[in-house]
Amino acid sequence: MSLPTLPPLRLAGRLLKPIVQGGMGVGISAHRLAGAVAACNAVGTIASVDLRRHHPDLMARTAGLAGEAARAAINAANLEALDREIGAARRIAAGAGLLAVNVMRAVTEYAAYVRQACACGIDAVVVGAGLPLDLPELTADHPKVALVPILSDARGIALILKKWERKGRLPDAIVIEHPKHAGGHLGAAQIEDLDDPRFDFERVLPEARALLRAHGAEDTPLIPAGGINSPQRVRELFDLGASAVQVGTAFAVTE
Repeated sequence: MSLPTLPPLRLAGRLLKPIVQGGMGVGISAHRLAGAVAACNAVGTIASVDLRRHHPDLMARTAGLAGEAARAAINAANLEALDREIGAARRIAAGAGLLAVNVMRAVTEYAAYVRQACACGIDAVVVGAGLPLDLPELTADHPKVALVPILSDARGIALILKKWERKGRLPDAIVIEHPKHAGGHLGAAQIEDLDDPRFDFERVLPEARALLRAHGAEDTPLIPAGGINSPQRVRELFDLGASAVQVGTAFAVTE
């Protein structure tokens, strides 16, 4: 995809190509993909779920266990794997781009993944599958880590802005995923909602920009995700107020 006329994405004090690689688990968005994307000066994302599967020694360590012992061992192995994956991605990126970890709010180990990613020096934490109302508290000791919630409509964006502002923090960027077109755990409660116009980028992007202006954060990057499969669509979304686009499928089928 050639995007020579698009402005750079400004995030975490860096100027980046306006391409964000989506977090795809289990096992797709790991260090090789995230590191390679970051090396191209874009945003590479590691999906945090069950990363031990990339490490035979960690799989062997957690084999044959049952009950609470299995759960504890698997959780510990996944945290160790996250540490390894961030380090390996950094070596591939060689200082270029930006590295993020995607964490699902709905998983039991959400808080542990967030804390581990921050402790390992990740550049950004991206959270979907629920409203990360507590993300500012979890990352309070790491103020330089960019916080990026994944939301689908103006109502969710308004709620995050209201709650986070009270905590002295606003999002560093917002990913806006369309429930009908993006893969993952998204903001539609039932199938009938997938065609609700409140999720259309043509509506959400201007609404989000207005909300951000009201909070004095009009320059916050908005990153639409879902069904973005041509340079023409990228240009349309930038004209609507996008600062970058998140792409999953195109990366999922690469080596």
